[in-house]
Amino acid sequence: MRRPFIAGNWKMHKTLGEARALVADIKDGITGVTGVDVLICPPVQLLFPMAKAVAGTAIMLGAQNAHEAQSGAYTGEVSVPMIKDTGSTHVIIGHSERRHIYGESGELLSKKVRAVIGGGLTVIYCVGERLAEREAGRTFDVVERQLADAVSSEIPPKALLIAYEPVWAIGTGKTATPEQAQEVHAFIRKWAAGTLGADAAEGLRILYGGSVKPANAAELLARPDVDGALVGGACLVGADFAAIISAAETVAAPG
Repeated sequence: MRRPFIAGNWKMHKTLGEARALVADIKDGITGVTGVDVLICPPVQLLFPMAKAVAGTAIMLGAQNAHEAQSGAYTGEVSVPMIKDTGSTHVIIGHSERRHIYGESGELLSKKVRAVIGGGLTVIYCVGERLAEREAGRTFDVVERQLADAVSSEIPPKALLIAYEPVWAIGTGKTATPEQAQEVHAFIRKWAAGTLGADAAEGLRILYGGSVKPANAAELLARPDVDGALVGGACLVGADFAAIISAAETVAAPG
């Protein structure tokens, strides 16, 4: 069985003091939780202090984005070696806000995915459709194109997680039904089997992202191809994020 993976994307939230308080609340809330991989992705300026805040715990640290180059004259950007230097192990690439607000193309995201993996870190690669695309029946076409943009057989499967985040369910309060989430996750796993191989696809962890909350986490995570969550707003409240993590452990527990 695939081990559940719960990631919190803080986006552009939290000052240093607020971040320390949040991590303290998360640690208090998950005491005794051992069956879930937990990741927090703070803003880049908080990576070093949050590395200290989670030291000695099982909480992992990740970045929300990375530049495709190792170094250079790229004002305001952060490279994979810089991120790795903070103790981070993961990088989110292709989040819908990067695609649709900042116009990041499939070609660029492919370069970023390879930079992250080439730098020895694990990538969480995001895919998902807009509302108009879902209503037009194009969900699978959009997701397949986004997967094909950046995922190929040359990628080490252990360095990859996929996050399905329907754009229409991010920050809107709307959530894909468990059935809708499972349908797309199963499609992604089938696509991965054809691209990465059956064994790699079976081990691939596919996360759901889109208004995940304590109230709906267990039902979503109970679906056979939903292996975790990429959490937005709820990860900014320690008790809520801890409740989602606990739900993941409960769902995954034998019997």
